[in-house]
Amino acid sequence: MSADEQGAAGRTGPTDRPAVSAEDRPGIPDGHDGIHTIRASGIHRGWNGIHYKTGLSARNVPARELSMNVARIPPGGVAFAHIHVDFEVMLYILEGTVRHDFGPHLRESIVNHAGDFIFIEPGVPHEVINISDTEDVVAVVARSDASEWENIVDYDRETGKVIPKRESSGTG
Repeated sequence: MSADEQGAAGRTGPTDRPAVSAEDRPGIPDGHDGIHTIRASGIHRGWNGIHYKTGLSARNVPARELSMNVARIPPGGVAFAHIHVDFEVMLYILEGTVRHDFGPHLRESIVNHAGDFIFIEPGVPHEVINISDTEDVVAVVARSDASEWENIVDYDRETGKVIPKRESSGTG
């Protein structure tokens, strides 16, 4: 089952995320004397119910502290509760309407629309919901972490605690 199918089928936990495979590698950027460009790209991978275009990160450019891409959340899609560990995130909503449930046990909510900028501080538990049944949410996502997803942990809204990552057994 692909990451996109896992996200669409339900909760994708930290140990359910697929390892990087040949088809999962980011695009090769054009690099010219310190300027790196990814030409218009298609969907590169899915994570936690969100589809991402190939962007820029330490995986494909010499970035040390930043990553950036475009995220698409399908109608009714949910990026289940998680926390960004030690990095900031800024979003710009290009299309659609999104709700963030956040804080302890995700008891607070805010709705954002196309044209809104969003800043998420490190360590804030949150869940991202496309509240439309008909429109995608499309957003530019910038992170102060060049590794993109490696420093994200899952969060249990019921217990209000981080869901620990299991150690890989190395058996696939």
